[in-house]
Order: sequence, then structure tokens, then C-alpha cells
Amino acid sequence: MKNILEIKDLVVLVDNKKILNGINLNIAQGQIHAIMGPNGSGKSSLAYTLMGRQGYKIESGEIYFDGLNINNTSVDIRAKLGLFLSFQAPYEIEGLSIKTFLRESYNALYNKTDKALSFDKFNNYLDEKINLLNINPEFLDRSLNIGFSGGEKKKLEILQLAVLQPKFVILDELDSGLDVDALKIVCAGINKIKNNNKNLTILVITHYYNILKFLEPDFVHILKNGKIIKTGDKNLALEIEKEGY
Repeated sequence: MKNILEIKDLVVLVDNKKILNGINLNIAQGQIHAIMGPNGSGKSSLAYTLMGRQGYKIESGEIYFDGLNINNTSVDIRAKLGLFLSFQAPYEIEGLSIKTFLRESYNALYNKTDKALSFDKFNNYLDEKINLLNINPEFLDRSLNIGFSGGEKKKLEILQLAVLQPKFVILDELDSGLDVDALKIVCAGINKIKNNNKNLTILVITHYYNILKFLEPDFVHILKNGKIIKTGDKNLALEIEKEGY
């Protein structure tokens, strides 16, 4: 099984302050990995660095995605390569319908490729995805995240995942703001997508064990003070839940 993500001795600065302090991490295609850690440990900073967010400066080290060094690639290029980040707090845009947003996002990724779809074919494709995730079609006519509950915002993130078909998904505190019932629904959607694509690779970033009951990880990594200090299986997450960091 090949590694789809390789991080080697990664040191990252934000506002000239060292946030990540020598991260080493390999993730094989099709696996689910979880990164846990206390507030301020660098979990979200790692997610933003992987996606190429401005302000996160790589001082040293390398990031390889699907065999390609992506240290200096832009966010849009990383998205086209197959990286996807689910936001903790998604943007709200009045007047932009979900259907239009998804169609334009899909076209931006797949224009001039063999996955490009006409208007009608995209609508049929979108119907398949909302049926898979048991989403009411009326949801698609709403403005992007306007007036959404926490669960609805996360549901839309998962619908984007289903539509855009990335290779590698970063779920940055997907459980934030969700009660147990909403978390079950959202994770059930992710598992359906994963079952349809065994090669989909997932990195779950979380404080808590709860989400890992529904998205069972192959490996759990503990991040503290900008470094991975321990790696284990899902039992490590349960140990953290009981004893703390």
C-alpha cells in the first residue's frame, strides 16, 4: 500500500512564531488517521499548512502528496491534486445557492478533464449524491450556510466531499458544535462515501474520542507542542479520553 502523504521534519512558522516543530507523518492510501491533542498543540495549523493557507510559512521540511512535493504549490493546485479540507467554521454567502456553489466548485476542479459534466449531467450527478446522503433536494436551493445549524453546515461539508471526490480528506474538528445525534448522521455520510471509494484517505483532527466511535481510525497520533509525541491504534484515543493528555 503506497503512502499518499509523507511529511518529513516539517517546521512551520506563523507570524515568525514556531507552530509546528518537526512533524513526521506517513499516511497510506485508503487509511483513516486521527490526530488528537490539547488546544494550541498545532492540529489546525497542520491542516492549514497541508492545504497551503497563507501565513503558514514552511521554514524547513517537506510535504509530499501522491509522490509530488507540494511545499510551494497554491491552494487551488492542491485541491486539483485531490486534497480537501472540511472547515471548522464554514463561510456564509448570502444569495449563493448550494447547487450553484457545488456546480462551480466541481467545474473549477474538473474543467477540460474526462470528469467534466454538462449542466444536465451535473444535476443528475448531484441527485445521486443527495440520495446517497439522504439529503432533501430543497436543501440545495438555500444560500450557502446562511441560517444553518451546526449540523447542517457539517452536512454541507460532507456533500461537498461526495461531489468533489478528493483523494485525501482533512476533517478539522468536524465534531465541533455537534450533538451526538448530528455527529452520527454526519459520520454515517462519510462512511457511505468511504465505502464507495476504498482508496479515499481521511485525516481526522479532533480533541475528543467520540467521533472515533463512528470513524474508526487505523492509527491515532498525539500532537503536543507542535510535535507528534505518540502513535497507536484507536485504544490510544480511549486512553486519552480516560486519562487526558
